[in-house]
Amino acid sequence: MDFSVKPTLTGRKTVLRPFTEADAGAMWEIIADPEVIRFTFEPSTDLAPERLRSWYGSRSTSPDRLDLAVTDPGTGEVLGEVVLYAYDPAARSCTFRTLIGPRGRGRGVGTEATRLIVGHGFEQLGLHRIQLEVYADNARALRVYEKVGFVVEGVRREVQRRDGAWADEVIMSILDREWAALHSTAR
Repeated sequence: MDFSVKPTLTGRKTVLRPFTEADAGAMWEIIADPEVIRFTFEPSTDLAPERLRSWYGSRSTSPDRLDLAVTDPGTGEVLGEVVLYAYDPAARSCTFRTLIGPRGRGRGVGTEATRLIVGHGFEQLGLHRIQLEVYADNARALRVYEKVGFVVEGVRREVQRRDGAWADEVIMSILDREWAALHSTAR
């Protein structure tokens, strides 16, 4: 799969659009948020502003993954990101991840952003399966993924030591036929 074409996906609460280098400043603030750090990055991750500029500047031309900025439709403010990556051509599957900063939380932005990119994956890219991993104590994310239709497949127990305690990781997925059944009943 070639992810060179970066779409703009529009919902009522958010617009997903290709990243630009100019988004690095907003993403720097978002990834510095304690909740984002807790649920997204390993404690040893070091992200310098220069590295972020290079990273987000290259997302619009990356053929091996689809990274989109989650933005406010009224202001254009960057609220987070959604990503499809690790494409497996034999299984027609991808891994999904997202992060939403503090100004995007509690408004349904994460749920809509997840629905938009998952729908794009199935309806436009022809994926069969989308999977994700989420820390078991990330209740907000688990609720979002369940609302969108992801199903728990299992738990990887005590995968990482975080804040002095072992953290479990929940593995979830959604299949194209499950998405189609949910989508047809939502209309």
